[in-house]
Parts: sequence; structure tokens; C-alpha cells
Amino acid sequence: VSDVPTEFALQQNYPNPFNPSTSVSYALPAPGEVRIAVFNVLGEQVASLVNGAQEAGYYTVQWNGTDNRGQQVTSGVYFLTMHAGEFTAMKKMMLVK
Repeated sequence: VSDVPTEFALQQNYPNPFNPSTSVSYALPAPGEVRIAVFNVLGEQVASLVNGAQEAGYYTVQWNGTDNRGQQVTSGVYFLTMHAGEFTAMKKMMLVK
């Protein structure tokens, strides 16, 4: 088993639906700038989970259901996006209180 993935990947968050927090795993086959953010159904960014340079490898990030100001977001559907180089992916998540 290699410590370096062969392709970019954004896994579905777990658990989903979630309350109060969820984990997101992703893979980078090469070093580079990575942005992972959470958007609401209106397309507004509510949280930035990752924003910066990372080495190649496997990663997991937690989201605790709060926005960028630390305020708890409401129940509902959210979209998780990942941008790394030419790779872009999106997953749908549901926060249930």
C-alpha cells in the first residue's frame, strides 16, 4: 500500500446526515494548493475547511457545522467543494438537528 495516492479524490462525508460534526477524507497525488469549502443551497460560502498548500497524501478534515464566524448553521443541505490544481469535486451533505 502506497502512502501517496495515484489520483485526486474527495470522499463522501461521514456520517451523512450528521449532527453535530462530520468527517471528510480526500487524496492528493501531488503537492499543491487545496481549497475545500462548504456552501449553502443559495451558493453562499459558509465555511472554509482547507485553504493552502499541502503535500501529496491522504487527509481527513472535520466540519463541526459552524460558519466562518463560529456560528452554528441551520439544519439543511450543504455542498462540499474541493479544488486542487485542475481537479474539482462536489458532494452533498445534510445537517439534521
